[in-house]
Amino acid sequence: MRRDIRRKVRNNKNEDMGNKIIKYATIAVVILTIILIGLLIYSQSLTDMVKEETLSSDQLASLVNRTNENTQADEGTQSTATEMGKTVEEVQNEIESKTKENTVNTVTGNTTNNSTNSVIEKNTLNTTKSTNTSTTNTNKTQNTLTTSATQNNKKAEEETKQEAVQELKFIKPVEGEIVKEYSKENLIFSETLQEWTVHTGVDIKADKTTVVKAAEAGTVKSIKNDPRYGLTIVVEHQNGFQTVYANLLTSEFVVEGEKVEKEQSLGTVGNTAAFESAEESHLHFEILKDNIQVDPNIYLK
Repeated sequence: MRRDIRRKVRNNKNEDMGNKIIKYATIAVVILTIILIGLLIYSQSLTDMVKEETLSSDQLASLVNRTNENTQADEGTQSTATEMGKTVEEVQNEIESKTKENTVNTVTGNTTNNSTNSVIEKNTLNTTKSTNTSTTNTNKTQNTLTTSATQNNKKAEEETKQEAVQELKFIKPVEGEIVKEYSKENLIFSETLQEWTVHTGVDIKADKTTVVKAAEAGTVKSIKNDPRYGLTIVVEHQNGFQTVYANLLTSEFVVEGEKVEKEQSLGTVGNTAAFESAEESHLHFEILKDNIQVDPNIYLK
């Protein structure tokens, strides 16, 4: 009885072992089948992605790693892994080829942009040159106009000066006879000095205290006591002219620096000239042009 029971137990154990082996074998077959199906799906997906040119380097690396793992799990998948490896190489080659094409296109685009920029720079330089030329021409025209205006102003000033010279007319400071003429080259006998000497002005006969008037408009330059001609007033006029009024009694009507009008009162006739004290009462009158005595008769009107 015991032997029968042992045999039954052994048989049950053997059956259980067989059942377990069958189960494990079935599970292994199912796993292998799932792996193969997965590989086929990945292979088809890979093929589609390559066709659509959407496979990236990261996806390729992921697929390669998965393929290697599957290869280690089952030697029966080596052929599939080999096919996938070839597909990966082809995809990499295509990617490299497209990368080169993109690089060439980029270089070509940069070259085109550089050419365009060069043309733009040339056009800009030409425009700048044209602008500078126009500015230079404008400046030249302005300089020419300025020079012309300056010359015209100078001519106008010269004409004004000439007109002023022509309009400058001197009158007798006092009414009376000229008793001694201007004589700078010929000697005249002096009653006071009792010798022959030059005479740089004209002596106009006039009584003492006769009012002396300005021969022309000007400015009183000085009022002084000259050792030869006594109390003397000097009036400065335009164009380098000066008039001298000597042998005066007074100069009460003007002061130095005062502007006087033509025929304005300056002083009175006296007898203060040491070099002409022996002569009758008169006004000693001189006209200077650029500090040189000239004949008053030329300018007196």
